Amino acid sequence: MFMDEKAKAKIAIIEDDVTIVQMYRTKFLNEGYTVEMAGDGVVGLKLIAEFQPDIVLLDLMMPTMSGIDMLRELRQRPGGKDVRVVVLTNMGDDETAQSVKGLGVLEYIVKAEMTPSKVAERVKELLKK
Repeated sequence: MFMDEKAKAKIAIIEDDVTIVQMYRTKFLNEGYTVEMAGDGVVGLKLIAEFQPDIVLLDLMMPTMSGIDMLRELRQRPGGKDVRVVVLTNMGDDETAQSVKGLGVLEYIVKAEMTPSKVAERVKELLKK
């Protein structure tokens, strides 16, 4: 679905690191996107159901329910396979990446390998597809 400038996308950030959340939230809000946040997978699932985001930025290492468990649960729910998810994590090992990619994520981004500005640009590109 193409997003024009008048119909800015809704972005959900599911991440427990408050500094990272605020950094991305500010970046996307300044560009006119609607942003909602959750600090763990349990709240994240509820947020996705209620907010219906156009794209989800998902961390894997979180309390209560990990991002991987949340993603597995999401994919089991009605319509959950259609939710567009970008994993944003510090877990750079191939095994984790392959496991998560098998759950149908758009992109697997290791935080240490990409600046926040580059991540934001990539999310904007994905939203245009």
